Amino acid sequence: QVDLVEFGGGSVQAGGALRLSCAASGYDYSTFCMGWFRQAPGKEREGVAVIDGDGRASYADAVKGRFTISKDNAQNTLYLQMNSLEPEDTAMYFCASDYFKECPRRWWLGDSFLYWGQGTQVTVSS
Repeated sequence: QVDLVEFGGGSVQAGGALRLSCAASGYDYSTFCMGWFRQAPGKEREGVAVIDGDGRASYADAVKGRFTISKDNAQNTLYLQMNSLEPEDTAMYFCASDYFKECPRRWWLGDSFLYWGQGTQVTVSS
């Protein structure tokens, strides 16, 4: 059984930092495209960042230069380091796994991602 569990959400003030973790079990995710997505109340889900099986990362424009996605293959864990947080970053954050090594061209849609975690809440106050 494939399971993705997110950790590390919380409440911070604007300008602060958080590090999200996503522990994967039930399969070896290291060769697949993995990503972080978020959804704020009343808004559609949006892609935040992805990392492919070779470790190449892509980011949404809204988080470029502030967020960093990484993975520890030995620990089967995906990370999202979030710096310079803004109130607009407030959302439920989800990790997800695709079924291919390369991330889809339109990865931010999240349509092809097969496995999803339950999410962890991030709240940024001004």
